[in-house]
Amino acid sequence: MILVTGVSGALGGLVYRGLSELEDLAVVPGTRTADGGTARRIDFDDPESLRAGFAGVDVLVMISAGYAEDDVVLTRHGAVAEAAAEAGIRHVIYTSLAASGERTTLAVPHRWTESRLTRSPFTTTVLRNGLYAELLGALSSQAAAEAAETGVFSAAYGTGRMSVVARQDLADVTVRVAAESDRALTAGTPGPHAGRTYELEGVTALGGADIADLLTKHHGTPITYHPAPLSSTRATLLTHPLEPYQITHTLSLLSNTAAGFLESTHTDLPGLLGTAPRPVHDLVVPGAAD
Repeated sequence: MILVTGVSGALGGLVYRGLSELEDLAVVPGTRTADGGTARRIDFDDPESLRAGFAGVDVLVMISAGYAEDDVVLTRHGAVAEAAAEAGIRHVIYTSLAASGERTTLAVPHRWTESRLTRSPFTTTVLRNGLYAELLGALSSQAAAEAAETGVFSAAYGTGRMSVVARQDLADVTVRVAAESDRALTAGTPGPHAGRTYELEGVTALGGADIADLLTKHHGTPITYHPAPLSSTRATLLTHPLEPYQITHTLSLLSNTAAGFLESTHTDLPGLLGTAPRPVHDLVVPGAAD
């Protein structure tokens, strides 16, 4: 049996739906509140829910619970690792962060979790997910809206670029790894993904000038890129209803982009997809031409 955590979220939901379409697998969804039906209650903040929810599970797809301060995330992920071991889960697939994000503030809980899982009795597969194209779109959304009126796309990307990937591609890889791992365990083998770490970086990198070009094509009027300073970006973020850690992570992503650290040089994504990755331009600027 496969259990997918966080199915009410975007990535978890895509993974669960993809696995559910495979008729030879038994797949169970996990959410914080359950649904009164098939979904099990899997609340990372409640270890008792994990002990009960993991019963009978062979393969756990552990979607990172990164929407909190680092100490909270470490406690949550540590509880999952402990409960999975107690429940006799045989294989855990963890959605981590790609190598290009190593210098960002996002990396610490992911790398800690990777290490914690390897000290457990079950086998693991680490999926180091690249940054979502949808994330770059969200980071750019306000500046993009203003650019439609001013003709200037102003954002703190410097001259760097961010390699991005469609969330659906990451979900498709997760579905493949989970399905093949479960089938292998049923056949009495650990499978091809046990003990593996995959880098799932995007194959397309976009920066401020690229987004300005996409906006130009979308609106049909010239839009130019103007790098914005981090100081003014911080001031703007402070006016939004964001948690402090969200502001920290956002500025870290922007700083790393400007420094050129978020443009990847290696990815396992095409090989695991078995096809070319999806175009990302429409996910960054809706309606943009590739």
